[in-house]
Amino acid sequence: MNSQRTASSSRRSREEDSPSSGGGGGVGGLARYVVAAALARTADGGAVVAVVLLVTSSGGSGTLAGVLGACITAPHLLGPFVARSLDLAGDGRKVIAAACLLYATALTAGVLTYGQAPVVLTALLLATAGACGPLLTGGISSRLPAIVGPQLRTQRRAQGWDVATYGIGGTVGPSLVAALSGWVSPTAAALALAAGAATAAGGVLLLPFSAPSHGGDRSAILKPGATLALIARTGRLRRTVYLTMVVALSVAALPITAVHLTKILGTEPATAALLTAAYGLGNLTGSIAVMVRPLTGDPDRLMRRLALGVVAGLLTVTASPAFAVSVAAYALTGILNTCFFASTLAARTEYAPSGARGQVFIWVAALKITSGSAGTALAGSLTGVSVRLPLVVGLLAVSAAVAAATTETRFARAAEKRP
Repeated sequence: MNSQRTASSSRRSREEDSPSSGGGGGVGGLARYVVAAALARTADGGAVVAVVLLVTSSGGSGTLAGVLGACITAPHLLGPFVARSLDLAGDGRKVIAAACLLYATALTAGVLTYGQAPVVLTALLLATAGACGPLLTGGISSRLPAIVGPQLRTQRRAQGWDVATYGIGGTVGPSLVAALSGWVSPTAAALALAAGAATAAGGVLLLPFSAPSHGGDRSAILKPGATLALIARTGRLRRTVYLTMVVALSVAALPITAVHLTKILGTEPATAALLTAAYGLGNLTGSIAVMVRPLTGDPDRLMRRLALGVVAGLLTVTASPAFAVSVAAYALTGILNTCFFASTLAARTEYAPSGARGQVFIWVAALKITSGSAGTALAGSLTGVSVRLPLVVGLLAVSAAVAAATTETRFARAAEKRP
């Protein structure tokens, strides 16, 4: 076992140091990737806001707005069952590009049929778009290793760019929708997102080709249930999943508590936007930091350390005595959470078997989204008891997850040392 680890470390060192082991796309391939991923994730990040504004601005009920918005987000849970097509494909670019085009078409049709056709039809069209969402997020990320090559440092820097596209999607998407809805209409905003998704399809097709991992033997590609079982029994992937889920659940409380914290800190409720903006700016700052100075070290260890960093950020938010301190604490938490996210991308890249990489990426993404949604609901209920309670629960949950991961790692190492 020790000799295998030594050989693996030696091989990784050679890959990292070798100048000739670049990917198939180089700088141009990465640039095309960033543009395509940013467009796709902007569409995915802004669509639910556009749908909610479309319904409410036309006099629809809040309940209907929530249901149609959920039609965009809930189908992300189907991602693992969609992902197998990516691992089975001879050219994964075509699968993702088709998903982008279907997303654009279904979103356009769903928006244009609202109020003109039975609402059930609109819901089905929006759900179709939502089912494509996982391929626009985790699916695109699974293409990155083939683009940048096997050098560890290059991969880590590229993952920083990937994290940035998620940040752009989560901030630019809703902001663009809000602006276009005010200037023109929510319908125009949704159509602009659809156009972005369609453009992303062209960008994906321009990415470098990478040979399918199955080598022509499609029977070797795991089914969704088998992939989940693989994740559950593989220690490093298992830790990646539950650390990702618990951190997502915890930071989901930040936007909810921002509004209530303003009351405690004696500021206007509208200033809660500054807190959420600081968190978003922290996300982008963290992305830049990872690009400039890529993460180094074993992703398994990095995840635990950076998760503790998120705990420190949440603790700072919880204990902040003044609004200015809270703004800085939100920004710090955003930076640390982005670095943690980059470490989880590294873990998925380095620990997932090549024949199931697409499914592993999307399984983790789907479980993260589910956990984040649960965190939002939990925070909404806990703030009625105490404003800071969701933050306290979150930092305790992350601390417990890190303790569990550390204990599990030590047992695994002890088992490896036994003859």
